Amino acid sequence: MSRIGKKPVELPKGVTAQLSGQTVEVKGPKGTRSFTATDDITLALEENVLKVTPRGTSKRARQQWGMARSQVENLVTGVTTGFKKELEIQGVGYRAAMAGNVLKLSLGYSHEVNFEVPAGVTVTAPKQTEIVVEGIDQQLVGQVAANIRDWKRPEPYKGKGIRYKGEFVFRKEGKKK
Repeated sequence: MSRIGKKPVELPKGVTAQLSGQTVEVKGPKGTRSFTATDDITLALEENVLKVTPRGTSKRARQQWGMARSQVENLVTGVTTGFKKELEIQGVGYRAAMAGNVLKLSLGYSHEVNFEVPAGVTVTAPKQTEIVVEGIDQQLVGQVAANIRDWKRPEPYKGKGIRYKGEFVFRKEGKKK
C-alpha cells in the first residue's frame, strides 16, 4: 500500500479541478495546470477532494499510484502558492543582474553570460549575489535553477560559484608545501 497514494488531495478555497478521462485540470489564483495520468490509475473528484487509486495490483500500478498523487498535489500547490528556488553567488567580482528577459551573469569568464529566461518562470535578482526563480511548474522552476547553477558550480577549494541557498559545499584543503 502506498502511504502517499492513500492520502486524498484537498482543494483549498479558490481552486477548482476538472476531470476529463485521465486528465485533471486545476485552476487557481496563479494560473492553470494540468496532468494526464496513466491508464493504471483512477482519478476521482468528490467535493473539493481528489482521490487517486490504482487499477489492479500490478507493480506498475502501485508505482504510478504514489507518483500520480504527488503530481496532482504539486498542481494544487503550484496554482495556490507557487514554487521558488533561491540561488546565491559567491566569489569576488561574481554578480547577476536582470535586463528585460535576460539574466546577465559575470562569473569570472572573459565574457558575460546571458541566460534567456523561458516562459512560465520569473527570475529576479534582488541583490547582485542573489537569484530567485519562481513559477507554478515545479519541474520547470527546478530545471531553470539547475541550468543557471551549471554555468559555475561551486568549487571545493574556495567555494566560489553559484549554489542553492543553504546548500553545503564540501571544502578541501589546498596543496601543502
